[in-house]
Amino acid sequence: MAPVLNILLVTFPFFALVLAGFVAARRGMLPLDAIPGLNGFVLYFALPCLLYRFGSTTPIAELLDASVVGVYLLCGLVMVAFAVVMTLNARIRWNDASIGALVAAFPNTGFMGVPLLAALLGPQVAGTVILTILVDLVITSSLCIALSRLDDAQGHGGQAMLDAGKKALRGVVANPMPWSIILGAAASAYAFTLPKPVEQTVWLLADAASPVALFTIGAVLARAQMRSNHPMPLSDYVPVVLMKLLLHPLLVLAVGTGAMQLGVPLSPAALTVMVLVAALPSASNVSLLAERFGADNGRIARIILVTTVAAFFTFSAAVSLVS
Repeated sequence: MAPVLNILLVTFPFFALVLAGFVAARRGMLPLDAIPGLNGFVLYFALPCLLYRFGSTTPIAELLDASVVGVYLLCGLVMVAFAVVMTLNARIRWNDASIGALVAAFPNTGFMGVPLLAALLGPQVAGTVILTILVDLVITSSLCIALSRLDDAQGHGGQAMLDAGKKALRGVVANPMPWSIILGAAASAYAFTLPKPVEQTVWLLADAASPVALFTIGAVLARAQMRSNHPMPLSDYVPVVLMKLLLHPLLVLAVGTGAMQLGVPLSPAALTVMVLVAALPSASNVSLLAERFGADNGRIARIILVTTVAAFFTFSAAVSLVS
């Protein structure tokens, strides 16, 4: 069990950068109109370069670990089903329940988890982290978006749900992160290296990913709070916060431990990384999906904000317990 103070010394700068972005947006030092530009830089330039670097420098066997994919995917599906069942009611219909389930099961791995876990555990975590990102981007997100259309599907024979699924898959194809992971894995498999000037450019962009992404998370949270400042009962979002920060990592730990006892070739180190990924706060980009699909973005923004603030303590506790 790692000393809590040592863990906080590592995690503090990451959460401090989120706070800096939040304050900058709230105080008007960062114009709200500038936030999409920051998001674009991280999503289309810096983060893909970081993921490519991790993928290209990680042994290909670690990027093809079916046990990691299977355990993490099973836990994600359980989380989605549980969150939908627990939140679906007369007010929170399929759209809000499904996007809420996504925010309960989708950690902020890309913007926060990649740099934070690498700082805590070293670059050897890259293979496991990359696989969890692929599961969340390709399967969990697509499933929740498809489920969110069930309100419309009741009157359209399921066509709305099918259309939403296709739209989600198109979004995956247009997202540069999976492609950067695939290209990095291919580079690792074939021992390919970029020409030195190109590699230095990619590495510089990769180095910029962590600080800009964390700052952008804070700014996005501030913008969401400023635009959705209406009263809301705690019961609408606190249960989902607890699911994300407590239930998700505990579920991954329990399922992973059980799988290992049954003979699944899942290494203890990979399970540790998966548990810490699950202990991360909710992904900030789910707020954008909520806007896009007409869900209650005020509720989603609160969940993301509260999980991000609380994760400073809960994530550090999780690191202390499993590392």
